[in-house]
Amino acid sequence: MKKLAIIGGGIIGMTLANYIDLKKYSVTIYDNPVGQATKASAGIISPWLSKRRNKQWYQLAKDGAAFYPKLVQDFDLAANVYQQTGTLILRKDGELEPLMALAKERKQAAPEIGDIQLLTGAAVTEKLPLLKTAPALFITGGGKLDGASYLETLRQRAIAKGIALKTAFAQLNQQNDHWLVNTEAFDAIALCAGPGLPHLLQPLGLTTDIRPQKGQLLAFDTPYKKSGSWPVAMLDGESDLIPFENGQILIGATHENDGGYDLTPTTEAFSQLKEKSVPFLTESAFFEKHSANYRVGTRAYTSDFAPFFNCLPNNPTAVVASGLGSSGLTTGPYIGYLLADYFNSGQQDWLNYQKTIDHYLK
Repeated sequence: MKKLAIIGGGIIGMTLANYIDLKKYSVTIYDNPVGQATKASAGIISPWLSKRRNKQWYQLAKDGAAFYPKLVQDFDLAANVYQQTGTLILRKDGELEPLMALAKERKQAAPEIGDIQLLTGAAVTEKLPLLKTAPALFITGGGKLDGASYLETLRQRAIAKGIALKTAFAQLNQQNDHWLVNTEAFDAIALCAGPGLPHLLQPLGLTTDIRPQKGQLLAFDTPYKKSGSWPVAMLDGESDLIPFENGQILIGATHENDGGYDLTPTTEAFSQLKEKSVPFLTESAFFEKHSANYRVGTRAYTSDFAPFFNCLPNNPTAVVASGLGSSGLTTGPYIGYLLADYFNSGQQDWLNYQKTIDHYLK
């Protein structure tokens, strides 16, 4: 049996570990959870109406969203982890009709979008009582994922399967035909350390096109105890409203390119999210009326805002994945599954999703 080390226990690493064939590999996960993007995140799984021009990214995000029913079944994900409740999309006057046309066009290749409806303001408020009476586009296929709950579910599954978990910084070196992680030798490695990837690859003489980005979410405790079934809402201006069970309402997230690895909650983030969100809310004093906790993490971004996952140059025993950015909850589990399939069967069904690895590693 071969030994596989997975460095990084975030959304890719944990998914990868749980899909590995344990008859072929013994698996050890090395993880330092401080600042982990997935653990701090909650988000909308609804990529179909993105205006990003990167066709490879859209194909990955579309297939990542389509992968969720299998993910839910394979890992028996509870409703507090993932739930398909539909997505409300709020836009300026005159923008909803073209958006509906785009949705119908993209549904031809992505039937998982579900039903597409242009709702009146009254119908919007009925579906999500926190929102003002204003029209919106509604697609039934959208869902929501709680990152921390997802990781905990998969962590418990990994432990039950006999996968070793080590909470530690990992140092990587190559020795003959083996990899050394700290002092332990492995036959194969998967580097899924997000913004920590450049540090890992430095001893191998590789530089990496990865930069950290700080993200802050606000989790509000409210008295709306039936909020679990409410749809998620994409507000005009890149702010999301994500209702979870028992009145927990998440709003966010920020994209702070100069925040680096700083995990300090800031009043600036509170003010920014308030400014973007309050114009859409029925309660103008929502941010003051309800108590909020911050969720702060560090995302990994590439210069072209696209993720990459592939073998290291000229080395089939090592895979690398990073650069998920703000779409990590949509693309991360699918990337983990594809990498596991590579280790299990040798398949590399990923070339159409990204540029070649030399664009990101030098």
